[in-house]
Amino acid sequence: MKKLVLSMLLGSLVFASIPVGGVEAAGTTSVEVLLNTKKMSFPDAKPFQDSQGSVMVPIRFVSEALGAKVSYSKSGKMTVVGVTNKDHTVNMTVGQTTALIDGTKKSYGTKIILKQNRTFVPLRLVSEGLGQKVEWDKVGRWVWIGQKNFRSTDDKEFKLKSMNELKTYFAKTSNRLENMYGEKFEGVKVIIRNQLPIQLGDGQVIYSIDLVKINGKEYIKIRSTERGTPIDFLTKSDFVKGRFSLDSLFENNGDSTANNYYPVISNSDKFQNGTYVSSVDPTKFKFKNVDYITFATSKPREYIVAIANPFK
Repeated sequence: MKKLVLSMLLGSLVFASIPVGGVEAAGTTSVEVLLNTKKMSFPDAKPFQDSQGSVMVPIRFVSEALGAKVSYSKSGKMTVVGVTNKDHTVNMTVGQTTALIDGTKKSYGTKIILKQNRTFVPLRLVSEGLGQKVEWDKVGRWVWIGQKNFRSTDDKEFKLKSMNELKTYFAKTSNRLENMYGEKFEGVKVIIRNQLPIQLGDGQVIYSIDLVKINGKEYIKIRSTERGTPIDFLTKSDFVKGRFSLDSLFENNGDSTANNYYPVISNSDKFQNGTYVSSVDPTKFKFKNVDYITFATSKPREYIVAIANPFK
């Protein structure tokens, strides 16, 4: 029997100067960079999208992650930066919009700059120069580098824990410990928001999870490859609180992903183990008390996957 995963994708892109709709005319906008679907960490100088729409990255972090070496030298008052790997050589000069890619001059329309004592370059310059596939995900504001082979919760790095790890969350709703066939789950796998995107077993891919406000009301916004998959909120020593996405807010991103919105406050909380309890006031529910958010899928699975609440 396959796994029931409870827990918490990209049109074609052109880089160099990457024009993206909705970007303000001035200032910079942050972006995330993913290498082979894993988010890269930038300890000080962060990637950003400038006022022209160009995605700019600190060259040393990205190049070294791709296995290339970075060198710096002076030519008069100019700072020259070199990036090399076994197949390619990139030479660029701070303040210029052109670079030499394996000896061929190319223009990128955006200047190579110094910012926070780091050299920032247009992403396409590095990716083209080092032979990497690069895509721009305008929905998530993500840069994809390399292959889109998503990690799965089936992978060995995600350890299966005993269901005792979550027993206090199911004390009042014990039927959630079983799949749709009445079979008990073998265990639980806990993930965190920064491990997204991730595939749930061999099923849907969860890209992101956010807490948003619409017309003054709070919703959990989940971008995934499935529409309307139910979720649960787990709070210690309380009933499991199930949530369904709202069709009225559903967004098809047109890239094999969709945005689903789940209300934080719901009258469904009046139903406890199938019994309507009129004295329950759903508005008293505090999302900060939720420890885990879980997904319920339509396919039978062997384990539960729970994402730790990143909004506590």
